[in-house]
Amino acid sequence: MTAFVPEADWTARPTLAGWPEEPFENALVVAAHPDDETLGASGLLQHLHTAGTAVTLVVATDGEAAFPAADAAERQALAKTRRRELRDSLRAQGLSDVEPVWLGLPDSGLTSHVGDLTEALRERAAGHDLCLMPWPDDPHPDHQAAARAALAAAPVPAQCWSYPIWLWHWLRPDDPAIPWARARSLQLTTAERAAKAAAIATFTSQLKPGPRGEAPILPDEVLAHFSRDTEVFFREPPRTSAPVSRFAELYAGAEDPWSVGTKWYERRKRAMVLACLPDEHYAEVVEPGCGVGALTRDLAARAGHLVAFDPVPAAAERTRAAVAGLSHVDVHSGAVPGGLPAGPVDLLVYGELLYYLDDRALEETIEASVAALRPGGHLLAVHWLPWAPEAPRDGRDAHARLLAHPALEPLVEHTDEQFLLHVLRRR
Repeated sequence: MTAFVPEADWTARPTLAGWPEEPFENALVVAAHPDDETLGASGLLQHLHTAGTAVTLVVATDGEAAFPAADAAERQALAKTRRRELRDSLRAQGLSDVEPVWLGLPDSGLTSHVGDLTEALRERAAGHDLCLMPWPDDPHPDHQAAARAALAAAPVPAQCWSYPIWLWHWLRPDDPAIPWARARSLQLTTAERAAKAAAIATFTSQLKPGPRGEAPILPDEVLAHFSRDTEVFFREPPRTSAPVSRFAELYAGAEDPWSVGTKWYERRKRAMVLACLPDEHYAEVVEPGCGVGALTRDLAARAGHLVAFDPVPAAAERTRAAVAGLSHVDVHSGAVPGGLPAGPVDLLVYGELLYYLDDRALEETIEASVAALRPGGHLLAVHWLPWAPEAPRDGRDAHARLLAHPALEPLVEHTDEQFLLHVLRRR
């Protein structure tokens, strides 16, 4: 991998959806080296800062090993230079109030210090609702290590996004390693592009030849990738199922954490669920993840026998109170896939649950659901379309996996700007 991919080749990259325009209060930005965040995310940092987001920038190394042949004194001098360049860069971007947190870990040696970096980030991560980091598969070991540490340290409720750097030089648009399905694009304003160009220009140590005549780290063909009018980011979802402790915290803090009893979105969604059920009555109904029991109470009117369960005991208790007096409804604590009955079941209802499961848990849950359903039985799934921070996937992905199962055929589909609903029949 010696020849850089020219910028012209990237005109073939797919058209991407835009950056999610939602408010963030506190952003934790992680860079392996001084200038990574400027190259990959200057426009976004300016965008967030203008919107009022507080930015914490943590720089893992001083970038002192940019030229491997340099001796100890030269590396020490370069480290000071690169710190100064980053401060100049932040001023050029209008981010002079962002004071970098310097960790001083070894440049080109982060792979051996992932634990140290993780601990340092975890100490600073609390309260941040956005974590921005290098792309975990970027073709540079330091970028990969920084991403692993950031993902391990990020608070559970935080959205995690990554920015690529070396991807543009060493991969091609059709490379299967690039997660285009999770990619979003931010359109930069003229002012943001100008500020980014001025900021990159401050890193003179990277733009000129090294002390022994080495080629610049950032030659013109590399810089061409960062003069675009867009920046690309990848959503980095959790790799494991959302922890039950997260939901236990929510139920401990509020009687109805999602306001399912009052919020119009929730009431409209329940009405659509009931309207989309093909049969008026189901003998055996199962509702995993019953929450506070608002839908459970409605499903009870259509069921001969209803089993509802939730992994959070406090939630199961609130559902039990919501259906008090209904002798044909059984409520208990339990989780998928283990909590699913052997069957036969006439109707399974999944509301806002499946996207919280990792790949293995989702596959096992789908298989257990299919096994529990009688032939001709129905499975209804309804999920919020925006990607929840704690979720390993979004609703579209969860539904796509249901639709791909050969034993399930779609009967009803409803998609609007807020949620996706499917009813599938067991063949």
